[in-house]
Amino acid sequence: MSEKTVSPLGRPNPMAGELHTLRANPANCHWGYFDPALAPVLKVKSGDIIQAEAITQHAGDAPELMMDDTTWAIFNGIPEEDRYPGVHIMTGPIWIEGAKPGDMLEVRYLSMTPRTQYGANLAANWGQLYQEFDETERVTIYQLDQNSMNARALYAYDVKEKYTTPGRVTRCPECDRHQALNGVRVPMRPHLGTAGVAPDVPGRMSTIPPGLHGGNIDNWRIGAGSTMYYPIAVDGALFSIGDPHVSQGDGEISGTAIESSLDVMFQVILRKDFFFPSPLLEAPDCWIVHGFDEDLNQAARNASIDTIELLTEHQGLSRNDAYSLISVAGDLGITQVVDTRQGAHIRIPRNILPPRE
Repeated sequence: MSEKTVSPLGRPNPMAGELHTLRANPANCHWGYFDPALAPVLKVKSGDIIQAEAITQHAGDAPELMMDDTTWAIFNGIPEEDRYPGVHIMTGPIWIEGAKPGDMLEVRYLSMTPRTQYGANLAANWGQLYQEFDETERVTIYQLDQNSMNARALYAYDVKEKYTTPGRVTRCPECDRHQALNGVRVPMRPHLGTAGVAPDVPGRMSTIPPGLHGGNIDNWRIGAGSTMYYPIAVDGALFSIGDPHVSQGDGEISGTAIESSLDVMFQVILRKDFFFPSPLLEAPDCWIVHGFDEDLNQAARNASIDTIELLTEHQGLSRNDAYSLISVAGDLGITQVVDTRQGAHIRIPRNILPPRE
């Protein structure tokens, strides 16, 4: 085992540091990209807690329901020509004191609360079955009930023009509305579709594809109570959050989740005692290892290889034992198939593994 392969399991809880508030506004948001040259909007120390606002780029699907003053300020304050090469509104970046390439950023997601009572799902032109539906996009607007943690469809409408401009504002009162999903209740599970550190590449990197930096992973399990570990590639880490969702299934088949803005509280912890090659999710009951590639088979293979590393380097299993275990107890799933670079993941239950000191 290398010098930086201490298991994150069984670690002591660090003392909570300072509490910071990070508002979403044109000065604190960047639209569509990660960039290692982007100046941080907040500087924190390991252990600090951040209360941040994450704004959906799909608020314009129902502006009368989903756009408050904060959202309008971002839509009006960041010009369309500066929303590239991706589509997501990102809050940040956050500089973590002492973070260096080769370290890990542990992000403990503490709470995620919807900022409005509504969300939107776009059956988009990048969805898996767009051509099966006469190349017509459909928007379904949902009402959120935070007491029951369910969402129900209010109405749907069709848009013939492709969603090509990030932050498109549709004047739905002027469109034909359809009834949708009568009697259906969708469980809410608020999470971040996109979050991550700045990659070590020159210039802007699109927020659309996921990668080793994190980005648009679109795993619905990245919600309150879960912890993510991101490999740090640049000084300060430069961590940003965006693409807030209130519900999504594995695959994100139509192209989007139920998109809705969130208030997100999280703690950042700088880890210099271990390393992992890809974004790693620690949920209350399991570990989830991610793999990405333009080819879904290769994405699954990448997830398998990194799961073996988790079990060998961090759990002490032999490679042969780890290979057997992921076959008999690991669940291979499709995270998403719509983000250019596709995602697979392997879930390993935590209760089957012996405790590690």
